[in-house]
Amino acid sequence: MLSMRLLPRLALAAGGCFVPALAQAGEINGADSAWILTATALVLFMTIPGLSLFYGGLVRSKNVLSVLMQCFTLTCLMSLLWFALGYTLAFGSSPDQGPWIGDLGNTLFAAMDRDSVNGELPAVLFAAFQMTFAIITPALIVGAFAERMKFSAMLWFSSAWLLLVYAPVCHWVWGGGWLAQMGFLDFAGGAVVHITAAVAALVAALVLGPRKGFPATPMMPHNMTMTVTGAGMLWVGWFGFNAGSALAADGSAAMALLVTHISAAAGSLAWMGCEWVRHGKPSVLGIVTGMVAGLGTITPASGSVGPAAALIIGLSAGIICFYATVFMKQRLKIDDSLDVFPVHGVGGMLGTFLVGIYCSTELGLFSGAGFGAGNSSIAQQLGVQLTGIGATLAYTAVVSFVLLKLVDWLVGLRVTPDQETEGLDIVLHEERGYDIL
Repeated sequence: MLSMRLLPRLALAAGGCFVPALAQAGEINGADSAWILTATALVLFMTIPGLSLFYGGLVRSKNVLSVLMQCFTLTCLMSLLWFALGYTLAFGSSPDQGPWIGDLGNTLFAAMDRDSVNGELPAVLFAAFQMTFAIITPALIVGAFAERMKFSAMLWFSSAWLLLVYAPVCHWVWGGGWLAQMGFLDFAGGAVVHITAAVAALVAALVLGPRKGFPATPMMPHNMTMTVTGAGMLWVGWFGFNAGSALAADGSAAMALLVTHISAAAGSLAWMGCEWVRHGKPSVLGIVTGMVAGLGTITPASGSVGPAAALIIGLSAGIICFYATVFMKQRLKIDDSLDVFPVHGVGGMLGTFLVGIYCSTELGLFSGAGFGAGNSSIAQQLGVQLTGIGATLAYTAVVSFVLLKLVDWLVGLRVTPDQETEGLDIVLHEERGYDIL
């Protein structure tokens, strides 16, 4: 059995691989750098065009350009905010940061140049890789308020949210903050990305209220071909998301890629099966949503579990997220337009919880021993995981609510009912997604 005093250190070694260690003129590993350069491009590919097309096909045709515009603009704006302040708030300028937030020594990447290193990677490459996570996380929230939020309000909220929610939580988990010090396991963003985005999405859906006509009026996806195309891009890009989080071209990256793929496949088929049993027919929308559920749920565990555990995690994600979506729409009547919370939030919490079980060396075939964070005390690790989930959820909910109310006071959150009926493409951008002669 492992010494109980070693458990937090082992967990921190696996979950805290993001903590920067800046130095000058260090030795750069060319193979690792080449892989992270590729992974960075893959994660950016997830947002544009992947998430853009996935979300764009799910809304009605009168709003397709508004969704594409939001994802594209957020890619630009979040990149500059990350460069200016976000990175330094999350990671600071040295490994010795406080438990809550990073220092301002890396404002405008001031503490980095071409020769700076982070471990065996160029420091600027690590920062760029992290930038792609900071891009996709606010973009995920778009799915909750699609078809009814003002473009200006979206920009103000997303900007403040990146700096006041995403960056602090990122620091807690990946920047050497208090959760990392506890041994919290979140390899690639179950809490940092999926829980934060989904909780903010749920709060936004509640504050804005439902779309006009919901739930009586069917609001079907206008272009499933577009959605499936985007889903395929998300699946491929997710290999950069999870396997890239190993920050090396090694066995951990290879195993993370494998378990990511297995979970996505299992989640797809599980969701399809649930839908087939419940409605008598499987749908394309169902199988691609199950894929996203499987991917989101394996994300926090991808560096700490083996293939057999990934199969269970993916199947659990497809089933649990399916019924969470049904419950939210049909029972709670919450208009989270594109199901951000039941897929990403429930999936992120589920995966962040399950990694506390399947990282254990006690589970044989199902353990992550040999490449992840072995842990002989499941109860102890589950306590840490639940603490991280609860803290992330509560902090994100409170700050997101305050930011939404502040933006509503400043510029107003929602378009008028008449503008909503006309569609945001014309109202906000004076363009149409489709012009049929």
